[in-house]
Amino acid sequence: IFVQLETKFRREVTATSRHYVDRLFDPDPQKVLQGVIDMKNAVIGNNKQKANLIVLGAVPRLLYLLQQSSSSMELRTECAVVLGSLAMGTENNIKSLVDCHIIPALLQGLLSSDLIFIEACLRCLRTVFISPVTPVQLLYTDPTVIPHLMSLLSNSLRTQEYITQIFSHCCKTPEHQTILFNHGAIQNIAPLLISPSYKVRMQALKCFSVLAYENTQVSMTLVNVLVDGELLTQVFVKMMQRDQPIEMQLTAAKCLTYMCRASAIRTDDSCIVLKTLPCLVRMCSKEHLLEERVEGAETLAYLMEPDVELQRIASTTDHLVAMLADYFKYPSSVSAITDIKRLDHDLKHAHELRQAAFKLYASLGSNDEDIRKKITETENMMDRIVSGLSESSIKVRLAAVRCLHSLSRSVQQLRTSFHDHAVWKPLMKLLQNAPDEVLVMASSTLCNLLLEFSPSKEPILESGVIELLCSLTQSDSPALRVNGIWALMNMAFQADQKVKVEIVRCLGTEQLFRLLSDPDTNVLMKTLGLLRNLLSTRPHIDQIMSSHGKQIMQAVTLILEAEHSIEVKEQTLCILANIADGNTAKDLIMTNDDMLQKIKYYMGHSNVKLQLAATFCVSNLIWNEEDGSQERQDKLREMGFVDILHKLTQSSDPNLSDRAKTALQQYLA
Repeated sequence: IFVQLETKFRREVTATSRHYVDRLFDPDPQKVLQGVIDMKNAVIGNNKQKANLIVLGAVPRLLYLLQQSSSSMELRTECAVVLGSLAMGTENNIKSLVDCHIIPALLQGLLSSDLIFIEACLRCLRTVFISPVTPVQLLYTDPTVIPHLMSLLSNSLRTQEYITQIFSHCCKTPEHQTILFNHGAIQNIAPLLISPSYKVRMQALKCFSVLAYENTQVSMTLVNVLVDGELLTQVFVKMMQRDQPIEMQLTAAKCLTYMCRASAIRTDDSCIVLKTLPCLVRMCSKEHLLEERVEGAETLAYLMEPDVELQRIASTTDHLVAMLADYFKYPSSVSAITDIKRLDHDLKHAHELRQAAFKLYASLGSNDEDIRKKITETENMMDRIVSGLSESSIKVRLAAVRCLHSLSRSVQQLRTSFHDHAVWKPLMKLLQNAPDEVLVMASSTLCNLLLEFSPSKEPILESGVIELLCSLTQSDSPALRVNGIWALMNMAFQADQKVKVEIVRCLGTEQLFRLLSDPDTNVLMKTLGLLRNLLSTRPHIDQIMSSHGKQIMQAVTLILEAEHSIEVKEQTLCILANIADGNTAKDLIMTNDDMLQKIKYYMGHSNVKLQLAATFCVSNLIWNEEDGSQERQDKLREMGFVDILHKLTQSSDPNLSDRAKTALQQYLA
């Protein structure tokens, strides 16, 4: 019976819906108008009815009536209102409306001279554009649209509210910012910040926050804007006062944050230190709603990311470090939330709080040792990070690993809390199969855990990390290649012969030489660093050069001949100096006249660093206490090295003249 009733009810709903649609085709315009008005009343708050009407084809007919010049202004306006109501339904409704080309039809409607009709079109456009399923690019397809919207701004409070809301939702890229900026967004929207309407003020403020984000041109312009004789920054400061609505305080703080990050306001400016930063810290306290706490923490993290002074100030403001610990306990079973809907929402979004807290901790601890200590000593902090690394939400995992990376810059923490909590285990697990952005952060952290003073280095080595790192060096992402090779470089530093041999075996000489011709300078520098660490201590140098000497000498030749930075060439000459320190390896240089000429050339180079490194090579080749030193000294004298060394003893650089004198003493001994 129940099923029959439901089917009957559905038939009736569909029948009444069809009746509404049929009335849109009545030959009598008055009946059509009444039909549209009845439809408007029927769909308010009724998603089922909205969906039915869309399925039955009401939208193309309403759009047709809206665009017909023969339709009365009242009918066209009522059509826009019904379409706006249909757009208030589900995302599927919006998709259907967009597919029926509602946007160009409504934009065309804005050319009318009737203000009420324009407002109805704008209200509907606003509803469509604020939906995440609408492609914002549709606002920019026709280049006449933006200037026309700017010209409509002065028409009424409603046009101001809807247009600024459309702008703030459709400004997603630097290109969008530039288009709006070039069409006078700043001078047109600035006066709206002192509008009598709160909604207009709020939407104008949101516009400025999306325009200024990571945009130097906009931010530098905003600093000099006056609104009714007052500097815009001062207007923003007033909007952050405690008596203003939270949404307004937060958005004004975002505007000033973005202007500061774009270098339009100094980080030590009082509007940042005394107003913006305290306002954002305030947003993190637990009396605020979840989304306010998330936005407050994320904006604060962004504000102070590059500035150690702001990090220090924030860390001592309102017990921020302890306050953030509450982000992990919310909502608890004893939450004071009486509103069940709110509790349900917050339970679903609690991971956003954890993500925001990790981001803020990462930013707070990125430079200062005392702050890092404060963070790791906060209750269960390391356990929270460890569990964050394996959360289901990718954003939480990324934020947790960012936090870990920030703390791993501390020698103290690497030796204590990182070791105590075996942080390397979940980190290694995270590296197994993660998206690139997580991999970059996780592998950067691993680089720090592999430094020679880190107690985690040994267990990581035993866990088969070398293969993982070698595979990272083959990534398409330069950042991952750098981190893979960097970690191997740290691992090879003062390592046992066994570890070095395993690195060379696993990486393979082909890949090693591919990395030596990598287009990314960072990759090249770290690969040279790895090679330098592999070629240290004599037995290691001789062993590696006996098996790979020819290829290594070839790579060194190519780098010294090519167009590379001073840093790259210096590192390469240092590798050569290490080879020259081997017992048997030095023969590879002595029997290669071309290489000796290169060393000679760099001894006379205009850059002192290169002269030093080249002279170091010669020193190692002619060192007295070693077999065959006499023959090597004679050969280099014949080639004119002694004359150059004499010249270098007169160098104005004390290091270089000392190095040359030391080398010459080998001839006298």
